[in-house]
Amino acid sequence: MRFGALEAGGTKMVCAVGNENGEILDRMTIPTETPAVTMPKLLAYFQDKEIRTLGIGCFGPVDLNPASDTYGYITTTAKLAWKHYDICGYFRKHLKVPIGFDTDVNGSMLGEATWGCAKGLDTAVYITIGTGVGIGVLAGGKLLHGMQHPEGGHILLPKRKDDTYAGKCPYHGTCLEGLAAGPAIEERWGEKAANLAERPEVWDLEAYYLAYAITNYILLLSPQKIILGGGVMHQEQLMPLVRHKVKEMLGGYMETKELADMDSYLVLPSLDDNQGILGALKLGMDAGGQA
Repeated sequence: MRFGALEAGGTKMVCAVGNENGEILDRMTIPTETPAVTMPKLLAYFQDKEIRTLGIGCFGPVDLNPASDTYGYITTTAKLAWKHYDICGYFRKHLKVPIGFDTDVNGSMLGEATWGCAKGLDTAVYITIGTGVGIGVLAGGKLLHGMQHPEGGHILLPKRKDDTYAGKCPYHGTCLEGLAAGPAIEERWGEKAANLAERPEVWDLEAYYLAYAITNYILLLSPQKIILGGGVMHQEQLMPLVRHKVKEMLGGYMETKELADMDSYLVLPSLDDNQGILGALKLGMDAGGQA
């Protein structure tokens, strides 16, 4: 059985065809441009693939409420060409297959819960730290939506006392994304994150903000595992710093077997950067009633 998968990111679109075993049979990547340019290319890819369903993990914010008039839309995105765009409706009209839809980071969480390091867990959190910061939450074995979907990248943080940076987020200034996403790192330090590996002060501050947010996620959601992905986490020195600071910030308040083994609790993705497209594949499978 063949299912379509689309990981719709703000920078690039990854299209794939896979099967119920999580095997990717074919894929293509194109840049994210305007809908007028990008969508016909995506449609052309899927049209001759004989897919049963299509799963979409999409950059957001998006409308995930099936009862809403704008269900399946990208809503108040900063990518203005995509604002209020009916991405699900486009594919539903042209492909005439069931569509599974969620955020891209919820898709990554689903990929890890289905085939990766969160398999078998009831509650987990996936955090992506790259051009932006987003979180996907598995709660009670299901992806958390609620009123819209978690926007944990925009929780407000107090600045560390020695940090004079004003923050990058146009909405909140010093939210987690405004302080710790890739563009904030570049603007604060004058270099892209990839060029700052030998500057320990950069990663000490980055780890501080990530740990501050993660400590709050732990206390609020009580996840059994937290997965940190995205381009910023390619800095190998960062994860040990984050683990150390989370332990410090928790202050011994919670004593669980998970937190006792921080190396297995705070982890990198386990699916060779395929967690997003595999999550989209599972969204498509679920839309067609396939386990």
